[in-house]
Formats: sequence, C-alpha cells, structure tokens
Amino acid sequence: MIDLEISTEASGWETSIPDLEERVGKAVDAAVAAVPSPPGEATLSVLLTDDAAIRELNAAWRHQDKPTNVLSFPAPATMPGPGPRHLGDIALAFETMVREAETEGKTLQDHLSHLVIHGVLHLLGFDHEVEAEAEIMESLEVAALRSLGIADPYREKAA
Repeated sequence: MIDLEISTEASGWETSIPDLEERVGKAVDAAVAAVPSPPGEATLSVLLTDDAAIRELNAAWRHQDKPTNVLSFPAPATMPGPGPRHLGDIALAFETMVREAETEGKTLQDHLSHLVIHGVLHLLGFDHEVEAEAEIMESLEVAALRSLGIADPYREKAA
C-alpha cells in the first residue's frame, strides 16, 4: 500500500479535474500493481503545480530552463528511519498537461493518469533513456493504463 500526500499549489487543478485526488491515487496504485516487484508499504508525494514552478525545478535539477509535464525525484533507496520507505516526489505542471492533452486529443483525466503512472515508474527505478528501457517502461505504462480503462497512448507511435 502506498501512503500518498498530494499538495496543490496552482489554480486549475481542482476545477478542471473534479475527482483529482481519487484519480491520482488510482494511477499510483495502477503503476505499483503493474511492476514485477512492488515496493510494499511506502509513501510518496505529488505536487500539482504550474509551468513556472516546474520550470524552476527543471532548471535546478535537470539544467533545462523550460517547463515540462512531470518531474520525478526518487528518494535514496537506503533512506534510514522507521516506518514505510519513502519512494520520492513527483511534480506535475498544469498548463503543460493541458496543452499536451489538447494537442494529443486526450482527456485531462486520462493524461493526468498517464503522467502520474510515468512519474511513479521513475520512482520505482524505471527509465526511458535507451530503447530497451523505454520499451519496458512503456509496456508497464500501457498495462497500468489498461487496468484503469485508458487506451494505449503509444499505439499511434507504433503504427
């Protein structure tokens, strides 16, 4: 089970996605269920913010001075202390998510679920820097999305 902390610091999130916290929670659970070795009891936090804040985080941590849709900050695997392991933190940018959903013809709800799943998989150690890793990560994303009744976002790419 994942103990989830959600912080909203930008406008638009709750009004655009009425079931926001439930949707984020279901996406986290779907991502964890899709991996071969789930983490068991753990915690993670999700920050729902805007392009300006994501741009600052992206510049500080990835040296890319531009907004992006989702950033993941995995916690050290050997973080000491009692209680469940903290997997890390995910930050999502509202305006970028909205632009991408419109461009790709997706609902905000489905795109949010995909971005949360993507972020959680990064926290669990998956990546997409090389083709073989990308194929594994995409297949896990597709399986998690399918469990939520959301279509494969990569199917057009493969065609």
